[in-house]
Amino acid sequence: MTTGDEVAATLRRKRNMKCCAYIVIRVMLETIIIVMFALTVMRVKTPKVRLGSVMVEIHNTTTSSFNMRLIAKLTVKNTNFGHFKFENTTATITYEGAKVGQALIVKGRAKARETRRMDITVDVSSDRLSGASGTFTLGSQAKLSGKVHLFKIIKKKKSAEMSCTMVVDVANSQILNLSSK
Repeated sequence: MTTGDEVAATLRRKRNMKCCAYIVIRVMLETIIIVMFALTVMRVKTPKVRLGSVMVEIHNTTTSSFNMRLIAKLTVKNTNFGHFKFENTTATITYEGAKVGQALIVKGRAKARETRRMDITVDVSSDRLSGASGTFTLGSQAKLSGKVHLFKIIKKKKSAEMSCTMVVDVANSQILNLSSK
């Protein structure tokens, strides 16, 4: 026969086992939450830089030369959970590999999980575009270097690069084709 002390000890053991099981389950759940947080929020991705649209203004057009201004919408898409702070840089416009214009991209910040839009203006003249008339293809490159700041504690260096090509129609003052990588 069992005594009252043996019954009480058995009940205490069962209660202690339940308590230990609850503690183990809670620790496992917290570990899973921390791992998921580290894999999603703390993973730093490279922001994306693209030309959204480009307007062309042709000035002083003659049969042999022209001056043109490109007004471009530049977007910096930040998919991180922290803001991307970038330094001053230049966007370069090229024609057949030769630099024909450049624009300053002023330092700034793309907020967490948002897209920052900026306007840049580049002056290009036909003096630097030998043999260009009718339609011609221009290239543009830029590299935004900066840091992604997570929770004001973690800072990761990232560089966002842009490479675009555009076909310019001088007669109609428009961009026929704009593609970015």
